[in-house]
Amino acid sequence: MQSQCFLPPAGPVQGMEEVRLCKNRFKASSPGAGKAGGAPIRDYAPGVAQSGGTIPAKQPPSKRRERTKRGGNGGKAAAYRAAPRPEAGTRSTRRGTFPPSGMGISFSVFQDQAEQFFRSGHTNNWAVLVCTSRFWFNYRHVANTLSVYRSVKRLGIPDSHIVLMLADDMACNPRNPKPATVFSHKNMELNVYGDDVEVDYRSYEVTVENFLRVLTGRIPPSTPRSKRLLSDDRSNILIYMTGHGGNGFLKFQDSEEITNVELADAFEQMWQKRRYNELLFIIDTCQGASMYERFYSPNIMALASSQVGEDSLSHQPDLGIGVHLMDRYTFYVLEFLEEIHPASQTNMNDLFQVCPKSLCVSTPGHRTDLFQRDPQNVLITDFFGSVRKVEITTETISLDSDLAGFESKLPKDELATEPQKYAEQLPVAQIIHQKPKQKDWHPPGGFILGLWALIIMVFFKTYGIKHMKHVF
Repeated sequence: MQSQCFLPPAGPVQGMEEVRLCKNRFKASSPGAGKAGGAPIRDYAPGVAQSGGTIPAKQPPSKRRERTKRGGNGGKAAAYRAAPRPEAGTRSTRRGTFPPSGMGISFSVFQDQAEQFFRSGHTNNWAVLVCTSRFWFNYRHVANTLSVYRSVKRLGIPDSHIVLMLADDMACNPRNPKPATVFSHKNMELNVYGDDVEVDYRSYEVTVENFLRVLTGRIPPSTPRSKRLLSDDRSNILIYMTGHGGNGFLKFQDSEEITNVELADAFEQMWQKRRYNELLFIIDTCQGASMYERFYSPNIMALASSQVGEDSLSHQPDLGIGVHLMDRYTFYVLEFLEEIHPASQTNMNDLFQVCPKSLCVSTPGHRTDLFQRDPQNVLITDFFGSVRKVEITTETISLDSDLAGFESKLPKDELATEPQKYAEQLPVAQIIHQKPKQKDWHPPGGFILGLWALIIMVFFKTYGIKHMKHVF
């Protein structure tokens, strides 16, 4: 017996699933029955929607013609029977008609290019940056968070998509020798506080409850828009946390703590509520790897500054300020990010290697088993940058006529005479890599006084008091 599969002619399917029937039916009375050359009978299931219509069950030809004249289902069946068949040289599938094999190759090339362009699958980026430490000796944690804040803004994420939580205001601390500034480098030339910092949660607002409410979206209706994480299922979210922690917990302001179980459950709520597409979690704290051990939600990539049982160490002590300015892991991550631009093709595997144990002293860790994509195919800008909505067209759009009318309305002195360009960015890379300035040597005040005392003693020992009249 010969087995054949028949499909209805190609066309859009609306309202119902396609039905594909494979039948081995032969007329017993037909010549050659039971042989390989028997004629198969084509049959379709009754009630299958094709091209917006319904095919009735098999009826005699007279009945079908009669129903066609009256309209109704017979008319729809006639419309179905009149549907155009694929032209010669094309191939038909359940989804439609495709060009010949030569054109199909070019189509697949364009499709691969489109998938490469939209490979991340997200349409917007968000960042939640949290510093959980208070008090002056935790200056470095505030500098860590503000440095990451500055980097994501430089790469395109606007303030409206950044939730910044600072547990203390180091810029206005009475111990700060340079008020209204927070430095992240010992040369004190890179002020990460700047003039355009928008802090959303400050001081005692930085609590475990508020942090979890921001992630899960369970916040009071009176909460302003700037304090909300308005993400969706097409959002890539960067969550950065820094502070003091231990095995399985992170302290908030030395008064409460969040555990790795609570954090994992919050991420699961976000996934269930379709609040993210992909999530990158970075934590710089002691035993940071313990915070992502309990994660179980999909599409999460996690990085930590230290393994369980290890401390995350500080970096760059400053004698003028009196404290360390940054943590080692965040310092080398930011040094790496300074080389990234919005069109960079650097991937996450490069980020995993920025701080080896020889530099960080601790052992950084990462977890990618929950993430569906290969980290090698994940760009740094998928999380630290911001996507831009574009529309691809093959048509040529002429703007000469519109520009001519617009320029005619402007005074001649207002017309631009020089090409426009972006404002120059602060040369942070040069600042980070440059050597500390050599300070001018000045003898201490006690040294000058001691020198004069030595001169007087030598004078008295040599000439005595009787020669003092020659001096005065």
